[in-house]
Amino acid sequence: MRLSRLAMGLCGVIVLSLAVLVGASSARTSAYRGQTLTIATVNNPDMIVMQSLTSDFTKKYGINVKYVTLPENTLRQKVTSDVATGGGQFDIATVGTYDVPIWAKNKWLVSLQPYFAKLSPAAAKAYDLSDVLPKVRLGLSYNGSLYAVPFYGESSMTYYNKKLFAAAGLKMPLHPTWDQVASFAAKLNSPSANRYGICLRGLPGWGEFGAPLTTVINTFGGEWFNLKWEPQLTSPAFEAATNFYVNLIRKSGEPSHSPPMSFE
Repeated sequence: MRLSRLAMGLCGVIVLSLAVLVGASSARTSAYRGQTLTIATVNNPDMIVMQSLTSDFTKKYGINVKYVTLPENTLRQKVTSDVATGGGQFDIATVGTYDVPIWAKNKWLVSLQPYFAKLSPAAAKAYDLSDVLPKVRLGLSYNGSLYAVPFYGESSMTYYNKKLFAAAGLKMPLHPTWDQVASFAAKLNSPSANRYGICLRGLPGWGEFGAPLTTVINTFGGEWFNLKWEPQLTSPAFEAATNFYVNLIRKSGEPSHSPPMSFE
């Protein structure tokens, strides 16, 4: 069974999408009974939770589900290649806010608006689209039309260990600067005690490295492109932010997280 160009997601969006599909009508649901949906998804904890709910979905709708679980970089490459060439290996795939507008423009996705319009009152109430955060809906839309529904959303924040801070006589301010964070990390870093000052992503790839790095670039006043779409990778702010991020991981991060690259 292949649903042409019907890939849905956001950093992991699946089971809810299935509910949208099968909730349109009982006749449609019965037509799919006994068939198998193949889902390409990323191997993170949220998707493990999703897979644990699969038996409930199959029991309710009679539709089997097969998962192809891959690391994020491999998943993006494999799914993009499959969708672009019309390979049809997957019925549904998790994609992110980075992918959705591009895929929608390329007509690799279909709008979900008609599906929501066909939902029964009970199904529409069960999946309250207005309850999805406006910014998340916007990130999954193109030209005012929704092309994916979220399984989860992500944001950036700083966590710290209060006990370690207290033991070291440190106090986290309400609005710390990156220089302060780096200072705290250096003081807490103790490889001999198998304790490292900070945990940040350092593998190649947008979700693995680019997304968290961008938050630092923004803080330093840098940008990937200017309003004329001219690359700003060699601007002073961009270079300062990137060097700061890389050096922070090297000095106070876990050894396995040190990126094999240099921006100096």
